[in-house]
Amino acid sequence: MIEQFFAPCPRGLEGMLAAELDRFGAGAIQVTDGGVAFAGDLTLAPTANLESRLASRILWRVGAGGYRDDRDLYALVQSIDWPRLFAVSRTLRVDVTATRSPLQSLEFATLRVKDAVCDRFRADGGARPSVDKRAPDVRVSAYLTERDATIYVDTSGEPLFKRGYRRDADEAPLRENLAAGLLALSGWAPGTTLLDPMCGSGTIAIEAALIAADRAPGLARSFGFQKLVWYDGPAWQRQKQAARDRVRAAPGAPSIFASDIAPAAIGKCGANLAAADVAAFVRVDQADIVELAAPAANGIIVCNPPYGERLGDAEKLAALYPRIGDALKRRFAGWTAHFLTADLRLAKLIGLKPARRTPLHNGPLDCRLFAFPLVAGSNRDGSRTPMVKSAS
Repeated sequence: MIEQFFAPCPRGLEGMLAAELDRFGAGAIQVTDGGVAFAGDLTLAPTANLESRLASRILWRVGAGGYRDDRDLYALVQSIDWPRLFAVSRTLRVDVTATRSPLQSLEFATLRVKDAVCDRFRADGGARPSVDKRAPDVRVSAYLTERDATIYVDTSGEPLFKRGYRRDADEAPLRENLAAGLLALSGWAPGTTLLDPMCGSGTIAIEAALIAADRAPGLARSFGFQKLVWYDGPAWQRQKQAARDRVRAAPGAPSIFASDIAPAAIGKCGANLAAADVAAFVRVDQADIVELAAPAANGIIVCNPPYGERLGDAEKLAALYPRIGDALKRRFAGWTAHFLTADLRLAKLIGLKPARRTPLHNGPLDCRLFAFPLVAGSNRDGSRTPMVKSAS
């Protein structure tokens, strides 16, 4: 049977996620703001969870219909054959999001959805599942618009940007699927020299190494679909083994480079690379970006520099950005630099002319990915060799 799915992703990556899902065999692909709707049989859910570098979750649509009040919502949810989807012994969490919903309270709507699921179980078998808001087996999501409600079962469990290798879940300001999106937007491909000169805990370098190794991003974690009735354990183990079998060995000399001025960041980056089993793909150095030498004659820089939220930090960065621009002009001619930032002063202060500005969101932060082609001796005002022949 053909099923309907929805994959949310960081805003700005929807088009690339649609192309990725198409490679997995998805059909009826529709790009929307913040995600991609698609269709396929149930075997597509394990594949998308295991392989997607860009999606945040894979949501399975199990019901939809119109509603006017909480009674309509309750009736819609209760009409779904929940015991066919997961066992009553599984713990449950319900989340409700809404856009222009007529319901006054999302908390009450969440309670009504939860009651409808549990009441259907009790009506069919005399028992109801327990609720666990922290570590549930099954997550049910309802999305409400002004007139329509769509009900999903989350086949991912933890968000897909949690690849399974991090020891400190809060250490990365850049989510892994956004980092993978930056690499795709930059045009980087394995074999091309890549540098992140302000690597922090190493998210960009690790995502690049996973791509270079052809290592499925979900290979080290579990998923929500494993708690559903239709989960086929032996088939899933065969699929994971096939993904392991295709992992490539590291080349003799790394073409991915990561550096940072902070020793603590270098330690975290190295530990995360080792935990992700891709340390051999990346060379890590402690270095100041303004003193760093180019590791090759040409290549791509992808970087998420710090952006100050406090006044003192903002002033320091305002002084740092021009120094970064000067260093890039002196040492990285022939490269292209891509900087993701929520500090929109960067494009002006760095003294480089962007060829492209791509709007993106890093969590709640409105960001831009600036692309700077680098030419020796160039600057913004054109008094020396122009930075780019034309801006697109």
